[in-house]
Parts: sequence; C-alpha cells; structure tokens
Amino acid sequence: MTATSTDFTTLTGTYTLDPAHSRLGFVARHAMVTKVRGNFNEFEGATTIDGTDPSKSSVSVTAQVASIDTRNSMRDDHLRTNDFLDVEKFPTISFVSTSIAHDGGNDFQVTGDLTIKDVTKSVTIPLEFQGAAKDPFGNDRIGFEGSTQIVRSEYGVTYNAALETGGVLVSDKITLEFEISAIKSA
Repeated sequence: MTATSTDFTTLTGTYTLDPAHSRLGFVARHAMVTKVRGNFNEFEGATTIDGTDPSKSSVSVTAQVASIDTRNSMRDDHLRTNDFLDVEKFPTISFVSTSIAHDGGNDFQVTGDLTIKDVTKSVTIPLEFQGAAKDPFGNDRIGFEGSTQIVRSEYGVTYNAALETGGVLVSDKITLEFEISAIKSA
C-alpha cells in the first residue's frame, strides 16, 4: 500500500506504537517571540484498526511525564514540578479515543479523552495516514501524523510570568504533535 492508497481493509488488526520511531511532541510560545519544542520520550500505546469500518477503530496512548524533554534540563525539571505537570502526583498523561471518523483519502479525525493532571477533556486530532510497509525485520508497519491545539490552563497547568514588555512567558495554547509508527501484532 502506498501513502496515496485509500484501501484500508488490508490494515485491519491490532498495532503497538513503536516509541523508537514515533514522536509525541508539543510546541509552546516562549516570551512571545519564539517557540520551544519538546517530547515525551517514554510512552506506550496501541491501536485497533477496522479497515472496513474505521469508525470501529480505537487508539490509546499513555506518556510518562517524567520523560519530558525540551533539550534543557533546568526547564525540564521545572516542567516536572507542580508549577506545570506535577510528575509526583500525576505521573502520566493519557489519551483514549471515543470515536474515529474517516474524512476521505488518507485523512481521519480521532476524537478522544485527553487526561492531564487528572483533568479529562475531549479533543479531536486530525491525523493523516502516511502509509504502510513491511520493514526489514518482517514487521508490518503503519504511520500517521497530525497535530492539534489545547489550552493548558483548562488542564490545571496555569503557571506563567508577566513580561515587562507585555504578554506572558509561556503561551496558554499548546500545539500537540504526533508522528506515529506502529507495528502490527502477530
């Protein structure tokens, strides 16, 4: 199957996310002038795909908050505190789908419950199917990419600092980014 194919029937099955070839990332505005990007390096997840009826498909993902990585250890340590994600009290962030809609072509809308700091809200993630392939080790792989925005204060992540020039240190809107490679279970 190529990335332009829309025959999803051959993809039916259960898949496990491959953290070594996937990215769960985020982007926040910093000081109103630039963007800071980060990832969660430790996560697990699975998806069950019904290629005949994608609405019967499902996905779940759990990220370990302690694995947050913005390439700056002081910032990462601060993000782990109660000012932001409070890793001691809330060690994971999770997403569990509640519906999946095929928009046509390779486009899907995955709606589900995102839980951060024990606050659960429904979010929709537009995902684009990137293709399927058999890797050199004989694994059947699929790939999806997408992003969505959330408002972090709605999840109890409210820390900020006012800037002298106006604005705030950290944006309230956060872009979540997904680059997913998953391996079909035998």
